[in-house]
Amino acid sequence: MALPQQKVVFDAAAYLAWEAEQTERNEYVAGEVFAMVGVRQAHNVASGNLYTLLRQALKGSPCRVFIESVKTRVEAADCFFYPDVVVSCDARDRATPDFLSHPVLVVEVLSDSTAAFDRGNKFAAYRKLVSLQEYVLVDVLARRVEVFRRNAEQHWVLYEFNEGETVEFASLDLRLPMALVLEDTEEESPAVGDASL
Repeated sequence: MALPQQKVVFDAAAYLAWEAEQTERNEYVAGEVFAMVGVRQAHNVASGNLYTLLRQALKGSPCRVFIESVKTRVEAADCFFYPDVVVSCDARDRATPDFLSHPVLVVEVLSDSTAAFDRGNKFAAYRKLVSLQEYVLVDVLARRVEVFRRNAEQHWVLYEFNEGETVEFASLDLRLPMALVLEDTEEESPAVGDASL
């Protein structure tokens, strides 16, 4: 989330009606709308890897996995976000085809333009979701996955996973090798003087 649209104040219902007519995705934060910007190839690949791995692992369960284009509503913070990957195991989310409100796990793949927001205000908003058990940040460049997990005392605890390790998603009783999560996300540095830049 990076580019504010012209200053138009919406309520949630007006945003949903307006967003349904847009060709590009826009997030909503307390009355303001922000255009979603494009991402690097590695960002898209990491999102796809996680979606594919989670979809396969959760097949046949009550949980559903969504990627990039499904909104998550945080009513307590008056927000709608488009997580990179989101998992809901709550039947109530099947009754709202335009968005989810009860995710158990949310994944954001970090980029230079969104990292501070994803770690700060966006995470603060997501923490208001009673259903959310894990908030996951994938840092492709650092080759790291950070899993913030809600414990029994309702505090958020950070679990960090690096290359060669296995990421644990306790909310889904699932473990995934980092090698698969980050598969094919390495970026080559352009040659000095490369005219294609």
